[in-house]
Amino acid sequence: MNLIDTNAIAERLRTAGIQPTSQRLKIASLLLGAPQHLTAEQILVSLQGEGVRVSKATVYNTLNLFAEKGVIRQLAAEGDSAWFDSNTEPHFHFQDVETGALTDLMPQEVRFDRLPPPPPGTEYAGIELFIRLRRV
Repeated sequence: MNLIDTNAIAERLRTAGIQPTSQRLKIASLLLGAPQHLTAEQILVSLQGEGVRVSKATVYNTLNLFAEKGVIRQLAAEGDSAWFDSNTEPHFHFQDVETGALTDLMPQEVRFDRLPPPPPGTEYAGIELFIRLRRV
C-alpha cells in the first residue's frame, strides 16, 4: 500500500464534508496514496490482505460517498466492475480489453476537431473517453 500522511487524508476528507472514520481512512490511504484506478474488489482484497476487517458493503458505501463528494471519480468503463480513480483532474483513459486495467491519458494528448452541438437547453459538462486496447 502506498502510504500518505494520515492527517492530510483526514483533513482532505473533512474538507469534503466526510467524517474520517478508521475504515474510511484506511480505504482513502490505499486509494489516494498514488494516482491509480482500482475496483472495490481490489481494494477489499488489499485491505483484507493487510489484516483490516472491513465488509464489502462498507467498501462500496465508502467509495460511493468519496465519489459523491468529489474525493475520487467513479468511472463508467466497460466491464463488470466499477473503477475508482484517485485522479480527479480532467483526463481520459486507455483501457486494456483483456484485464480492464486503465491508464491515464492527458487531455493535451487528445484532439477533438469538432463536436456536435449539444441539444437545445444543454451545455457540455465534460467528456469521458475510453480508448480500448487489445494486445497484438
